[in-house]
Amino acid sequence: MNDNGSAARVEKARDVMPEIFDLIGEHDHEQVVFFYEPSCGYRGIIAIHDTSLGPALGGTRFWNYASDSEAVVDVLRLARGMTYKAAVAGLNLGGGKSVIVGDNKTTHREMVMRAHGRAVESLGGRYITAEDVGTSVEDMDYIHMETGHVVGMAGKSGDPSPVTAYGTYRGIKACALKRYGTDSLEDRSVVIQGAGHVGYFLAQDLREEGAKVFIADIDESKVDRCVEELGCESVGADEVYDVDADVFAPCALGAVLNDDTIPRLKVEIVAGAANNQLKRQHHAKMLQDREILYAPDYVINAGGLINVYSELAGWSLERSKRKAGEIYRTLLHIFEIAEDAGLTNAEAADEVAIRRVGQVAKLHRTYV
Repeated sequence: MNDNGSAARVEKARDVMPEIFDLIGEHDHEQVVFFYEPSCGYRGIIAIHDTSLGPALGGTRFWNYASDSEAVVDVLRLARGMTYKAAVAGLNLGGGKSVIVGDNKTTHREMVMRAHGRAVESLGGRYITAEDVGTSVEDMDYIHMETGHVVGMAGKSGDPSPVTAYGTYRGIKACALKRYGTDSLEDRSVVIQGAGHVGYFLAQDLREEGAKVFIADIDESKVDRCVEELGCESVGADEVYDVDADVFAPCALGAVLNDDTIPRLKVEIVAGAANNQLKRQHHAKMLQDREILYAPDYVINAGGLINVYSELAGWSLERSKRKAGEIYRTLLHIFEIAEDAGLTNAEAADEVAIRRVGQVAKLHRTYV
């Protein structure tokens, strides 16, 4: 490359890097590391938000981001959410997350995952990974070939989806109690956005109690499975915000609650398993102003984290489900705090998380 081309790249890097450091500093992330392995096309980012409570645990998301900047923003938000999720759930874990940038439909997975495993190993135990969107139990086995800092493998805690769904189901029941005075979901209507593993198991739990379930997904085969096996009713992916129902349960990707979608909602409760459902913090106030009860996402979807934590703690599946069932009580406590303090439910959840992190941080040094 000529000197002019090199100089242009340096100048461009100078323009970009301050923005990245501003993002990292905005919520006091401890560490963000970028990895690249050209032999297999691996491009990964690992973000560690806070390790005051213990090593940072968070899944590996494999996604075809529109830009590297989009990937950075996503991993930072997800890592912070994991800190708060572990804190509110009462687990001795910090918050972290990793993303692999690329096509998660690729069949050439082993080398990509092994490269990611080496990236995880390089952090010396400060970060523990697990399954997330675009990755599987089998992928965790590949990662384990290169590092011991991985949970959710076959034969151990495995797929966290059933426990995530169960915790979300219990959370919806808590919301029903708050809104209607009874936690029975029989004859209640729930529209689920996302028919993947968690969405499927949530639909199963809801249908077993007698709820009517509408379901939408960009993958029609997943919707068809829920319709055929569980008796759900299909709705179009673009129509999911317009369904007249009691509960809207986002179980796909984040930022689905925003200026465009919130005015369209015809529900009284928003309670689902997706991470980062609010595009911006003020969207919690928009929901509150519309008298829609919102269950903070990192509280209601903590079942997945509880499931993989069980592998570290040696818990049985039954104990994991009991712990996930406590989400019911936790949400009611957050609703009470929000009401007493004049906060949104999202703000109240943040206060509970920040308070626990701060209290424990005073007791011992940061995890190393």
